[in-house]
Amino acid sequence: MRNNPWSSGNLFVLIYAALILSSYSEENWSQFRGPHGMGHSLAEDTPLKWSSDSVAWKVPLKGKGQSSPVNWGDKIFLTGGSDNGRERYLYCLDSRNGKLLWSRTITCSSPERPHRMNSYATPTCATDGERVVAFFGPAGLHCYSLNGEKIWSRELGAFPGPWGVAASPVIVDNMVIQNCDAEGASSLVALDLSSGEVLWKTVRNNKPRGGWSTPVLIEVGTKKELVLNGEFGVRAYDPAKGRELWFCEGFNGRGSPVPAFSNGLLYVVNGKPGDAYAVKPGGSGDVTNSRMAWHAPRRGGRDLPSPAVVGDFLVVVSMSGLATCYDTGSGKIHWQQNLGLKGEYAPAPIVAAGHILIQSVYGGKTVVLKPGKHFDVLGINDLGAEVDEIFRACLAPIQGKIYARSLSMLYCIER
Repeated sequence: MRNNPWSSGNLFVLIYAALILSSYSEENWSQFRGPHGMGHSLAEDTPLKWSSDSVAWKVPLKGKGQSSPVNWGDKIFLTGGSDNGRERYLYCLDSRNGKLLWSRTITCSSPERPHRMNSYATPTCATDGERVVAFFGPAGLHCYSLNGEKIWSRELGAFPGPWGVAASPVIVDNMVIQNCDAEGASSLVALDLSSGEVLWKTVRNNKPRGGWSTPVLIEVGTKKELVLNGEFGVRAYDPAKGRELWFCEGFNGRGSPVPAFSNGLLYVVNGKPGDAYAVKPGGSGDVTNSRMAWHAPRRGGRDLPSPAVVGDFLVVVSMSGLATCYDTGSGKIHWQQNLGLKGEYAPAPIVAAGHILIQSVYGGKTVVLKPGKHFDVLGINDLGAEVDEIFRACLAPIQGKIYARSLSMLYCIER
């Protein structure tokens, strides 16, 4: 009798393979703040508690940078820059042991002038599993294979001004989209991921200073919108053509924090002191008066970390460490508390297992919050870094581990 290809044994193998592929895809933290750009991890085994004893390994990095770790499989991608900015580095590390697999050097004849809180290598890489792209402002946007073979490079401008660049590239379908806000001419650009050809370029009104926010793709019903925070407020674009769809005016400048999207609303903070606000996407034109669902006061000074949503709770942490929990539907403030650590907070938080992980700049200690109607800190994790070691990159939950990057060091944290 002929063998049935759909026998129970073969069917089990197919189902098992499908499960493996499904879980594998979720283990790829493929761009800034993860596959969807919101900092949410779907993994159930992400560590929430650690100490210096939990550091499996740490390795020094070439140059300095603030880009966050991203991965595909066992390969981690990071960037760095020389002290004078004339060299930029893209490197690939083995996630299992931190071993350098390959590195590439990109030269820059006219470096920008980054702010003291910025670096020459702040934008995070993005990968689709075949290619990895890295953006270095005036040093260009570069695409390599995962084995380090150069595919294409493209110059996107001079990026003048005393700020530097920070916006990370994102991959949408077969496009790489880059925010090119600068002090002067600003734009949002989409390039063909295979060739580097410019597919569309949309002028942005972002004067008088640059912008540092990364666009995020959201779905509103059957429609996709590319949302980007900026100097004057938040805007949405058609990802296929680059046409601006709507604009909602903010309450102050900078616009660096990436908006959060949940419960059908976008939650936005400005960067400089000003109200937090919620916007219903899907509109057209200026929606400031028609689709702003609520706005609520912010205290604590500037906001650099992005907002984070868990269920019905929105948590925003100021640079000074004042955490505020809002009701996502109304903007009602449930509580305001200092996180308890001295110093600055700059990295965008990540969300794992229903908790919000917020890392401090100096020493890299991480506060773990359980969002709710009452202030609830699960703990404060210390990876044993020096007190003056600077952490401005985002934590990356990858394959059951946490990767933390300081200016010149990468840490791998296990349970």
